[in-house]
Amino acid sequence: MIPRTDATLPSPDAALAIPAVAGDAPRAPAFLADVSELTKPRITRLVTITSAVGFAMGAMTIGRVSSDLLWVAIVTMLGTALCSSGASALNEWIERDRDGRMRRTADRPIPAGRLRPRHGLLIGAALSAVGVLALWSLVNWASAAVALATIVSYVWVYTPLKPYTTLATVVGAAPGALPPLIGWTAAFGTVARSADAPLPWHGLDHPGGWAIFFLMFVWQIPHFLAIAWRHREDYARGGHRVLPVIDPSGARTVQATLIWTGAMIPASLGVVWAMPQLLGWAYTATAILLGAWFFRAAWRFAATRADADARRLFIVSVIYLPLVMGAMVVDAALIP
Repeated sequence: MIPRTDATLPSPDAALAIPAVAGDAPRAPAFLADVSELTKPRITRLVTITSAVGFAMGAMTIGRVSSDLLWVAIVTMLGTALCSSGASALNEWIERDRDGRMRRTADRPIPAGRLRPRHGLLIGAALSAVGVLALWSLVNWASAAVALATIVSYVWVYTPLKPYTTLATVVGAAPGALPPLIGWTAAFGTVARSADAPLPWHGLDHPGGWAIFFLMFVWQIPHFLAIAWRHREDYARGGHRVLPVIDPSGARTVQATLIWTGAMIPASLGVVWAMPQLLGWAYTATAILLGAWFFRAAWRFAATRADADARRLFIVSVIYLPLVMGAMVVDAALIP
């Protein structure tokens, strides 16, 4: 890719008439847009929402839904967003060469030459550090520890594994599933600071948070396989060893898709087992119906192995997650 350049050059007279600072002004919005793109705002939005779900479920589990939690919730979501943005920037810094070989990622700020690699490193490190420190100092140690584990496992474990093993997809599902635990531990931490109800592990020893983690973990596998199948040639150009790249016939890909999608119903019902006092028939029925819809889309993709059906499976997965998590929060809030 050729870096952006100005279409025309100013005349010498114009250069004398216009201060140097003014010449830099038009580039500032473009720079900020590139920084925003570097942080993958759509992923950050998803991460923050799932953290909010964890916070809400944690607060309702301990029976502390009140206005005094608002400040903790705001700081938790801000810290989570900063950590996610930083991890995404560091991921793009590490993968800049592979991104440059892939059509769908070649126009990202670093491979396209709009941001220097060291800028990506500095921005990612700064955002990650500020996010973790905000959670540590303003929320609690547990939420900060989970956030740090998310960053380390995503940037320094999952990302380097991608060119070497298809298991990277499963490994990468772990950091993607941890954000609800950030919110969960943040909510529990409000009680942990209370002398009459000490909770030294800040909710990490409660099965509810881990049940939401497992739901997110399982969901990510078929979601990603649908993406990877449609872009398998691009992933091959980038040197990523994802399952559809080494499985030209698609037999192993559809088998894995069916297994993981089939696991969505028990995974989604696991939260009922973990939090029976909050979830009842409304969520249970919704989770079963949504899981059946998800599996039907996977079955159709398995039958045809067509890109169009892989895209349909991807769309269903994107719709499924907010619906099942929304049903979880609503049912928990409505049960007396």
